[in-house]
Amino acid sequence: MNFSLEIGPHTDLDTLPEVKDVYVTMLPGGDYKDTAEKSGDLVKRGFNPVPHFPARSIGNEEELKDYISRCKDLGVKQILAIGGSRDPVGKFDSSYQILETGLFDGIKIGIAGHPEGSPDISDSELEKAMIDKKPYADYIVTQWLLDSQPIVEFISKQTIPVHVGITGPMKISSLIKFANIVGAKNSINFLKSNFSKALDLLKPKDPNDLIGKVKSHTDYFHIYTFGGLKETNKWLKENNYV
Repeated sequence: MNFSLEIGPHTDLDTLPEVKDVYVTMLPGGDYKDTAEKSGDLVKRGFNPVPHFPARSIGNEEELKDYISRCKDLGVKQILAIGGSRDPVGKFDSSYQILETGLFDGIKIGIAGHPEGSPDISDSELEKAMIDKKPYADYIVTQWLLDSQPIVEFISKQTIPVHVGITGPMKISSLIKFANIVGAKNSINFLKSNFSKALDLLKPKDPNDLIGKVKSHTDYFHIYTFGGLKETNKWLKENNYV
């Protein structure tokens, strides 16, 4: 199995687990230069950085060109194109729009997948967006989920590899909070209807049940740590994943 994880542009790199692929976020209001710089720092340390390219946070094509150029100059070989969770600051309002510029030539491209839908877009619009984006994409990274069934169904419909989003060890209150934010409706219901199982998610091995149910469908898992790198590192080591 292959694991990747997600950090912010100001994360202390000395705390990182021994995984190869490290995604670097660019949150609403953030500066793409910070994300590019952190990606360069990761290259120097032997990681494969995957900077986020949130379309709605990129002002125009010149800014996009500069962001891509900075990343390439720093040794970045892979990116994740997403819409982002804010109103557009400029001309781009979807990841498809930045992909169709053709500016990512020579870069491995990941796109976002939403097996349980998104609070920002209808299911029909999501389906159309996936059809539009897929010709540009090498793989899909899903939102994090707890219920295996929608993941398996989603993977069965795809023609490119799917990296399944999971969480690192988290408190139950945090799981519910973040599930609401990403629109993981089935996962919220899963927590409420399987509370004894949900309590097990507090343990360091919490993602293992989900991994066990979907690992026959994918070799790739993407960890959303939500700042809990220490706990995630411990979990990875205890399970001999790194």
